[in-house]
Amino acid sequence: MDKYIDLDFAKLDIERQKRRGCSEAVFCECKTTEQLVKIFSEFNKQGQNVLGTHASKEQAEALQEEFKEIKYNREAGTITLINKPIEKIGEVAICTGGTGDIPVAEEAAETAMFYGSNVSKYYDIGVAGIHRLFDKIDNIRKANVIIAAAGMEGALGGIITGLVDIPVIAVPTSVGYGTSLKGVSALLTMLNSCAEGMTVVNIDNGFNAGYSAAQINRKITGR
Repeated sequence: MDKYIDLDFAKLDIERQKRRGCSEAVFCECKTTEQLVKIFSEFNKQGQNVLGTHASKEQAEALQEEFKEIKYNREAGTITLINKPIEKIGEVAICTGGTGDIPVAEEAAETAMFYGSNVSKYYDIGVAGIHRLFDKIDNIRKANVIIAAAGMEGALGGIITGLVDIPVIAVPTSVGYGTSLKGVSALLTMLNSCAEGMTVVNIDNGFNAGYSAAQINRKITGR
């Protein structure tokens, strides 16, 4: 049976790396700083890497007081504690429709890098000025996987998918005016796209996009 550490309020999966090839991730938003310190302390004792998502500045500062090596990406809302060097392979291209989509894209980027992928970023290349996408498309095609994060009507993912022959993961974001419905309109556009082969994750779920992209990238590179 796989082992876990029982902290009463959390049961830490310390054998996830062995079972799935990926270190643990911790959703920070609903946890107290005291709980996070205990969680990160246990993973640190095990010599494991750990990624925290949806982390606040206050949570990050509390962890940094305990672990000087903690890195916090405020825009992405991610915290990383690295005990074992991460070898990065292949390439994941991360694109956004607009500047407002960057926080979700940054979460995807931090996640993909944490799970062993090189990342290239192409921000603010949405359909309102589609020539910006065309200027970058040759470089984007060099990646093994593409993540396309977009709010408003969410068209970027389908357009990119129609231009490339590699996997595209579309991330609807909650950016937009009233009838964007906090990302629902973008989600429906992506789910109903006629561009074959595009995969869609949940609204603002940069973590799942980055994780999935890293898995695909690892398989493509044979690692």
